[in-house]
Amino acid sequence: MKIRVHREITPLAPEDSFLVFDRIKEEFDFPVHFHPEYELNFILNGNGVRRIVGDSLEEISNIELVLVGPNLQHGWEIHNCKSEKIHEITVQFHNDLFAHELLNRRILKPIKNMFDRSAQGILFSEKISCKVKPRLLKLSKIDSIDYFLELISILHVLAKSDGQRLLSMNKANRDDFENSDKIKKIYQYVQDNYHKKISLSEIAELVNMSQVSFNRFIKKRTGKTFIDYVNDTRIGYASRWLIEKDASISEIAFLCGFNNISNFNRVFRKSKNCTPSQYRKEFQGIKKVL
Repeated sequence: MKIRVHREITPLAPEDSFLVFDRIKEEFDFPVHFHPEYELNFILNGNGVRRIVGDSLEEISNIELVLVGPNLQHGWEIHNCKSEKIHEITVQFHNDLFAHELLNRRILKPIKNMFDRSAQGILFSEKISCKVKPRLLKLSKIDSIDYFLELISILHVLAKSDGQRLLSMNKANRDDFENSDKIKKIYQYVQDNYHKKISLSEIAELVNMSQVSFNRFIKKRTGKTFIDYVNDTRIGYASRWLIEKDASISEIAFLCGFNNISNFNRVFRKSKNCTPSQYRKEFQGIKKVL
């Protein structure tokens, strides 16, 4: 079965630590995707949902908890699930949040080892999923440093738990998006200028490439045209602000670089499979720590 894999640009900004989504939903409609961030995904009332992690395809039970490592393709599909109240809690955090030196300290070594294993995806036992369920349900309601400490504590409990199972036979096998010096330059430039028009000529000149060569390069490294890459970055910021800000949708569209609300709505729907207003309503339970 051939699966189209989408490179997601998450709403997690460079200065953020963690991002948590807590929502009740009727279906999973986001395509199979990957991103450089870690993702901890908890699903309740999801009996019959199909999970895709790497080369693993499985139908899940009523409760499950999975840790997905950086750049490992993953997704959940409604499949045979009849529930109209699937409870999903998703936590994302940067792959460099914990420094190498910190993870090598004895107290955090279990977490480091778990992160290494997550390159193949880890399914935790039903017993441990039920044990941490009350803590995960409260996670989006905790503020400031307490949230940070609670999540580290949860990760430590998971790392030391029995009954973990690796899901994918293979590890993520794609170039890390951030490893190339040219990509770093492009990434930083887009992050600094996404709110205004960015021409192909100026970005190609930035990395000393012709426009034709640059188009081939960006397509090979991201699977997208440069316009699509910039739009994904803008939609990433728009997604955050729809959740965080009380500004109108048209104001948010303008703030993230769209001068035409119709174009913003079209690009947003293509990326998220819903309108900006639907997205704002669906993600009302989010809590973010800066």
